[in-house]
Amino acid sequence: MIREYQTISEIASPLMMVKNVEGVTYDELAEIELPHGEKRRCKVLEVDGDVAVVQLFESAQGINLAGSKVRFLGHPLQLGVSEDMLGRVFNGMGEPIDGGPAILPEKYEDINGLPMNPSARAYPAEFIQTGVSTIDGLNTLVRGQKLPIFSCSGLPHAALAAQIARQARVLGTDESFAVVFAAIGITFEESEYFINDFRRTGAIDRTVVFSNLANDPAVERISTPRMALTAAEYLAFEKDMHVLVILTDITNYAEALREVSAAKKEVPGRRGYPGYMYTDLATLYERAGRRVGKKGSITMIPILTMPEDDKTHPIPDLTGYITEGQIILSRELHRKGIVPPVDVLPSLSRLKDKGVGEGRTREDHAGTMNQLFSAYAAGKEAKELMTILGEAALSETDKKFAKFADEFEQRYVNQGNQTNRSIIETLDLGWELLSLLPRSELKRLKVEQIEKYMPKKAEEE
Repeated sequence: MIREYQTISEIASPLMMVKNVEGVTYDELAEIELPHGEKRRCKVLEVDGDVAVVQLFESAQGINLAGSKVRFLGHPLQLGVSEDMLGRVFNGMGEPIDGGPAILPEKYEDINGLPMNPSARAYPAEFIQTGVSTIDGLNTLVRGQKLPIFSCSGLPHAALAAQIARQARVLGTDESFAVVFAAIGITFEESEYFINDFRRTGAIDRTVVFSNLANDPAVERISTPRMALTAAEYLAFEKDMHVLVILTDITNYAEALREVSAAKKEVPGRRGYPGYMYTDLATLYERAGRRVGKKGSITMIPILTMPEDDKTHPIPDLTGYITEGQIILSRELHRKGIVPPVDVLPSLSRLKDKGVGEGRTREDHAGTMNQLFSAYAAGKEAKELMTILGEAALSETDKKFAKFADEFEQRYVNQGNQTNRSIIETLDLGWELLSLLPRSELKRLKVEQIEKYMPKKAEEE
């Protein structure tokens, strides 16, 4: 039921107070009509008796308290969904911005979907190939997982996000695969980079893009990831597609949350962020996964820039609690010119063991993964020792590990943003690098796997 009021008492952008309201509910969508007929959208944030606090999605500029009307529409913010969304670009409110026609929706969905019920979850197990060796080989992504990328300001996380969106696919099946890409609070230049990259490579045909720019209202930033997840849920659980959701940048989302919380005069928590930020982030992240009895799935890669490169900052800290691991980008590797600059050792995929092995990737995957981690850690340690004591202090084995660490960074990590490696290519490259080490040091590999996969040239040497 639509209710209309002309009782706006106060505006403190982006908030507005409306008095003498009846039957208005939390999160209800509303529109404000200015005296000259212009309409702007808003939603109910709080109801106290007959007073509603309403949050504007657009600027408060030009609103006349006496002459403006507020119309409550009786339903929350919704997204019209259909398969026609694939290949299209929308703003943070779900409106097309690519010059194409409006979507003819099959139905309208409330964007405030519920986190998936734990008892309805199916355990993530199937391998997803991203074409990026540091993820596929060492921090494997599985279908239904939430695996964030922790970046630092100025690092090329946008290029890595576009690469994953372009290259990701499910192996060995003819099942439908789609990407939902949500850009939150980014610059126009970044937005154009993503959209043009998807169009240039043809990836746009299986991608739904939601783009919220830095100059758009902060409130729209809060709705953008929810729009994206609503589209993903429709494609995954009603159209049986396997959907990869990429959200960049979660830090901008959290900043918008803090801005709105301050406008509401709420008591701040850590570093000024609202105390409910953990719960709020969980309502986003926990919408990803696999459901029992459903063919489709939602896999999520949230990307966030850590303020001051600090892993203990509330945003990466809380994200790490909710998600299943993290991929960490390194400023040191970026300075060396390594692309993508993935710092392998602190990165982690908690579900990697579930998606590797015979029938999923290859029988030797778990062994090579563990051996590469171990050898790279030993090589980094040897290089640090060399810096302090000089090369003369190293044993011959230490020198081989130091050489391995350099080769590993240059050949395995440094693959560039245009190279799409299959998992077999990634595993074979791992064996090539392990051939630089003495066979006696390969303690995490089975003898029969060494015989089968070690390059024969290395065996002869």
